[in-house]
Amino acid sequence: MPKDNKYYLAESILDVYIDYLKEVTMKWQHLIGDIYTEISRELERALDGLTVDDLNQQPDSDCNSIGWLAWHLTRCQDETTGDLTGEEQLWVKENWHDRFGRIPDPVDTGWHHNSEDVAGFKSPDGGTLMEYHRAVLEKTLHYINNKLTEADLEREFKNPTYPVTSKVHKLLVGIISDNLQHVGQVAYLRGLLRGKGWSDE
Repeated sequence: MPKDNKYYLAESILDVYIDYLKEVTMKWQHLIGDIYTEISRELERALDGLTVDDLNQQPDSDCNSIGWLAWHLTRCQDETTGDLTGEEQLWVKENWHDRFGRIPDPVDTGWHHNSEDVAGFKSPDGGTLMEYHRAVLEKTLHYINNKLTEADLEREFKNPTYPVTSKVHKLLVGIISDNLQHVGQVAYLRGLLRGKGWSDE
């Protein structure tokens, strides 16, 4: 084999190995992204077919409705991703607040809502809830897959919305925990409305 061909072969093998290493180092980003994506899938399943009345129904006067929970978990993700990227929340930037009949307040996420606030929340239809959620998810995945580095995970981040400082990985895990809890609550409340076996519909 000519010398030049040997070098060409070695270079080709090296390129393949480098591409493989890049894939391996990206696996943790894919894992985080898959968790957020699965939350979205479960939310869509739980909301499917529900009416606006279903979404606004509270099992008790002090309990959250399905619509409020779906809105709140998406708002928390939108707020956190916006803070981490330094970009304006989609809630304000893309006027999602109009679709929900609310003011363009970036702090309007549902945190510290009392019983009156929850009861006063009027959910749009399930399609609107999911459209907003998918838009936020797309932004979150873009940040995780294209901007988030391993070094970023341990970076101390001063939250511009709340007077707290936390490491980036704790913020991401915190939103995952919050979203998992709330999507489970949405599914449970749907079970109260539709009865046993709704997930097999």
